[in-house]
Amino acid sequence: MGKNTRTCSGCGCRLSQYNLEDRCAVCSREGRLDAQGGPRIPDDVWLDMEVQSALANWDFGLASRLIRARAGLRQDDMAFMTGLSQSFLSMLEAGSRRLTNLEKAAQFLQGIGTPDALLAPPFREHAAPPAPLPGAHAGLARPDTPPAAQTPQGLDDLAALAAVQSLRFTGEIIRTNVSDVELEGLESVLTRIATAYVHAPLHQIFTELVTTRDHLFTLLNGRQPLSQTRELLLLSGTTCLLLAHASQNLGDEDAALAQLQTAWAFAEQSDHNDLRAWVKGTAALVAEWSTRGQTALDYTRQAIRMAPGGETRIRIAAIEARAAARIGDRSTAVTALEELQRAREQSAAPDALTRFGGLLTFPRAKQEYYIGGTFALLGEHQQAEQHAAAAIELYENGPREHRSYGDEALSRLDIVTARLAVGEVEGASEQLQPILDLPADRRIRQLGDAMHTVTRLLEEPRLARNSVARDLADATRGYQAIDTRTKALAR
Repeated sequence: MGKNTRTCSGCGCRLSQYNLEDRCAVCSREGRLDAQGGPRIPDDVWLDMEVQSALANWDFGLASRLIRARAGLRQDDMAFMTGLSQSFLSMLEAGSRRLTNLEKAAQFLQGIGTPDALLAPPFREHAAPPAPLPGAHAGLARPDTPPAAQTPQGLDDLAALAAVQSLRFTGEIIRTNVSDVELEGLESVLTRIATAYVHAPLHQIFTELVTTRDHLFTLLNGRQPLSQTRELLLLSGTTCLLLAHASQNLGDEDAALAQLQTAWAFAEQSDHNDLRAWVKGTAALVAEWSTRGQTALDYTRQAIRMAPGGETRIRIAAIEARAAARIGDRSTAVTALEELQRAREQSAAPDALTRFGGLLTFPRAKQEYYIGGTFALLGEHQQAEQHAAAAIELYENGPREHRSYGDEALSRLDIVTARLAVGEVEGASEQLQPILDLPADRRIRQLGDAMHTVTRLLEEPRLARNSVARDLADATRGYQAIDTRTKALAR
């Protein structure tokens, strides 16, 4: 609010620049009404469906005619209550003039005491607090006051009064600081980020996620209906889930786990099983890369109980297979691969997270990459190369937005490992070159760790006399993953 903005001494609303008094028109009229016992709109008028329809359609002329007829008021009564001139009101009711100025429309609606539940969203922000109903205290009636003591009228009047009270309370609980359009916009932002994640530089993704998360947190600190709160919780949890992936790709396991803890809290608050399954699956992924294989298996078993069908279930089975292979448990790894195949054969619609696309999906190319990685860890290099090659082909020929530079590079390293195992150094060199050429800001931390393993293989005594192996060892030895200290992350 600007420094020269004036507010009403009665209700605190912003005063029009044309109002030279210290009270708004509504408070001024209410003061006169209280002093003079002027005209009022009976509560049962607001229950009339035609009145409600006219207000909902912003047909203020029709609303004025209907309300006057139901309330038994004259045009000058309505003019006095709304602060509009009688001549303007006459033309408004005749349809020759329209009330298009929002401030004037709000003045009209407030002047006649329209219940907040019947106000369109633009007018709710400007509505004065509802006046106490006849025979009742402002706010909630005391629970020890019997209905008969609150109103002397008959049961018909009591029913009408109770209905208007309910409408006014409804107006309070449907107040919102976020529109459905804004929610759709935030969902689109997350869709764009999740899609770009697999092929865009990591620092760009990280900064966008932090900005989006902060906006969502601000909205959650406000007030909205429960359905919108649940959607905001899902979007916030998904954002923290993506931040967990980004933190892991930067090599910061502690930060990844903190983001997952936050995402889990949002999943619990929104009671969203799809988000729970993704959080547990990602926790398993973080544990697996940090060599805590048994912990990773525990997380996958928790995740599978919550997972819907389709790509989410395939993802969890793939993570379990690779985690089991990493600790040398071939039996569990093979069983998980069999579960992956069964999940592949079951049709399932996108769930609450896979609908965002990109990183939050598990397409065929990614599936082949995980299968190849599982066989590579088991030392079954022929099958590892077969599936890794399938992953690379799918990435190269698929849509650009599905091409994950990290997964594609790691698939190539599985082929490198397979070829070095049988002494095919030249074939390994062919697969290494695209990884060596990858820009520094796309070298996720897992890629740097995997390259160190390749360096050790190239330095084995059996390859000591191979000049190509020596040159490759020199090239991989200095391979640097993404620098987490880059200034780009602080933008």
